[in-house]
Amino acid sequence: MTTVNVYLTFNGNCEQAFNFYKSVFGGDFPYIGRYKDMPPDGGKKPDPKEGDRIMHVSLPISKETMLMGSDTGGEWAANYSQGNNFSISINTDSKEQADKLFSGLSSGGKVTMPMNKTFWGDYFGMFTDKFGINWMVSFNEAQQKK
Repeated sequence: MTTVNVYLTFNGNCEQAFNFYKSVFGGDFPYIGRYKDMPPDGGKKPDPKEGDRIMHVSLPISKETMLMGSDTGGEWAANYSQGNNFSISINTDSKEQADKLFSGLSSGGKVTMPMNKTFWGDYFGMFTDKFGINWMVSFNEAQQKK
């Protein structure tokens, strides 16, 4: 089943915000990763000042809904602005469906990360559509096999 969730972006206070959301919704974080845990990108390591910032966190809200988020970091930090600090995240059932949705929704927009295999195992990409809405598209083959 394809799911659509909100992905929130923070400027250094993601962990504080998600601990607050957890206190309201309950539950646990199935994953919380920091920038310092990322592998080097093209031999370039993340800035040590950003190491403890959250690279990704997720909090299940219901069986179908997940609240996800991260702190800004690296090249994305310059574009942070409260009010544009969210994306719509789509998780698909197949790589083909991910490509179809990415291609269709990004048409006329700006691709910020083309669809590609990532170090965390997802087939993933990001873009801003022609209406200025930020999107993330993801397919995780391992989760589909469960």
